[in-house]
Amino acid sequence: METAPMEYLEERRDEMLELLKDIVSIQSGTYNKPGVNRVCNVVLKAIEALPVKTTRLEHEQYGDTLILSANMAGDSGNILMVGHMDTVFPADTDFNRYREDERKAYGPGVIDMKGGIVAVIYALKALDSCNMLAKIPLRVIFNSDEEIGSPVSREIIASEAQKSAMALVLECGGMNGEVVTGRKGRLGLEIHVRGRAGHAAKPSIEKSSAILALAHKIIDIESLNNTFPELTVNVGCIKGGITPNSIPESAMAAIDIRFSTETTLKAMKIRLEEINERVDAVGTTSRLVEVGNRPAMVATERNRELFHIVAEAGERLGIPVVEEFRSGGSDANIIAAAGTPVIDGLGPIGNHDHSDREYMVKDSLLDRTKLLVSIIELSRQRLLSGKLFRQSV
Repeated sequence: METAPMEYLEERRDEMLELLKDIVSIQSGTYNKPGVNRVCNVVLKAIEALPVKTTRLEHEQYGDTLILSANMAGDSGNILMVGHMDTVFPADTDFNRYREDERKAYGPGVIDMKGGIVAVIYALKALDSCNMLAKIPLRVIFNSDEEIGSPVSREIIASEAQKSAMALVLECGGMNGEVVTGRKGRLGLEIHVRGRAGHAAKPSIEKSSAILALAHKIIDIESLNNTFPELTVNVGCIKGGITPNSIPESAMAAIDIRFSTETTLKAMKIRLEEINERVDAVGTTSRLVEVGNRPAMVATERNRELFHIVAEAGERLGIPVVEEFRSGGSDANIIAAAGTPVIDGLGPIGNHDHSDREYMVKDSLLDRTKLLVSIIELSRQRLLSGKLFRQSV
């Protein structure tokens, strides 16, 4: 591995943290379209001197999707990198500032995943510093809607995945150096119950209460946990009724299901339909509505072969790398469903994402950017030799 890119990065540690501060300080919750687009503007400014083609795709409801293409990127055999500019935090959140101490950086999205964005930008800069960027078929996607399942960008990601020999996703790394070879899938559902409204003071032996029916269903839905291997279900939100003295006519619950295989998901769906179709209060009806999904990212043999490249890159740099299977989903699930080998969790290391305690270990920003450069260079060598995988993609 050439030392020049690593020296380039060493000299820009403070500069990288300054860019991190700039983009973390921009409120970019998924539904804050102007905020996400401001992040996009900062990214474009940061890479304006690089020899890459930029494509900015506008979306009606969400922020823009940004695609960067190195000169050699084409319709096949690319190395794809993916990151997201949105965060889970709404525009009115109180968690809206960046701060640092000696060891950690704190702020909304600092590891989920604005640190990953900075790592990609400086990996590109480091490769360009030694005239390598123009020799690698790299394509980068920064999307704006990952935190809600990538409804508008998933087709873009899937299309680019099909043009790629491999993919690297920059979600945060684990505290012990973990990178991700497999993830659970996610299915989001809502169950909607309809009853019959009435005055709560009028005597009724059998109330047509939507909330009463939904309560029975929620208990049975939650009881499905530990029923199927490596599958979890959670009822995370309920709504219903209008006043305490009215029999509620409608009620709903939002359901989150995480699964490792399509077989277990299919079995779960059968049980859910049975619960849905059951009448739990006289005169009530219910229906299940799918509101989001991500297929499982199976830890395939080719994912593990990519992990060996990551591990080799880490060994050369003295950076610990450990293989991990994660329960949460990401855009890596979409890439895996397109049949493209993918490694996730390559971003900087930290903890407590999706909370106001979110932090990054500052030294990991430099380390993980170095690791990314090394992975790209090793992958390029194997692509050129036709030995990226034991069998051709």
